[in-house]
Amino acid sequence: MEAEFTTTLYMLGAAALFAIGLFGLLDCEHAIRRVLAVNIMGTAVFVIFVAIAERTPGSIPDPVPHAMVLTGIVVAVCGTGLALALVRRIDDRTHANEAQHEAE
Repeated sequence: MEAEFTTTLYMLGAAALFAIGLFGLLDCEHAIRRVLAVNIMGTAVFVIFVAIAERTPGSIPDPVPHAMVLTGIVVAVCGTGLALALVRRIDDRTHANEAQHEAE
């Protein structure tokens, strides 16, 4: 009974996180905030995987979902770094073009 409640609580929390991230992705115009919103949505997916890998007392836990979450965290960090580098480069080029137009 308690395990079902915990799983439900994790799933509701993950749904709330995903909804917050989706709202941020659709509502924010700033690129860095959009990157953060995608990270929040990814965190919700990680929480769902942890909830799915529910352990019952006395049984051996399934390590595959946990390994997938750890791998996903590493991939998310790399993807975030790449996205932030791209945002910075786009921002630099956009502001450089704006400065040229203002100088003319």
